[in-house]
Amino acid sequence: MLITFEGIDGVGKSTQISLLKEFKPSAIITKEPGGTEFGSWVREFLLKNASKVCNKAEILLFLADRAEHYEKVIKPNYGNLVLSDRGFISGIAYAMANDDNLDISELLNLNKFALNGDLGDKFIFLKASKELIKDRLFTRGNSDDIEKRGVEYLMRVQGFMSIIFADLKFNVLEIDAGLSVSQIQEEIRKFI
Repeated sequence: MLITFEGIDGVGKSTQISLLKEFKPSAIITKEPGGTEFGSWVREFLLKNASKVCNKAEILLFLADRAEHYEKVIKPNYGNLVLSDRGFISGIAYAMANDDNLDISELLNLNKFALNGDLGDKFIFLKASKELIKDRLFTRGNSDDIEKRGVEYLMRVQGFMSIIFADLKFNVLEIDAGLSVSQIQEEIRKFI
């Protein structure tokens, strides 16, 4: 079973995945981008150079990573519990936040191609208020190129995530990232 954790930077995805791993020790932990050697390169390159790359090139790099990640991590672990820190929902949402003239169905088809039509089983969508993101991200310093786009940009990304989830009607748990870590974890465990 593939469970994808979605949400903008600072909502607590990594924290929740780590806690869930304690509950399900046999779970395989991965992330997008960065779950493969190629994905790590894409991640590092874009975190340092996002402002220098055109939107279409950024989308295609993320799609290439997604295809590699599917073939090297997801597909070989079919039948195991796989917890992914981000996935194609983030890919589409970040792309649309950069250019809201993009066609969501075209982006979805490109992602289906990269994933061999396997979009996953369950999604956990951690949503945050603007204030929470300001507190968590913009007080810690060392922002990467994507975080430097600002809180308004991240809220646009989150808005597109909400639209995508509403349109696609996946099996999704939407949860307030402002709740306590233990409350969020309890809801996630019930959902799984």
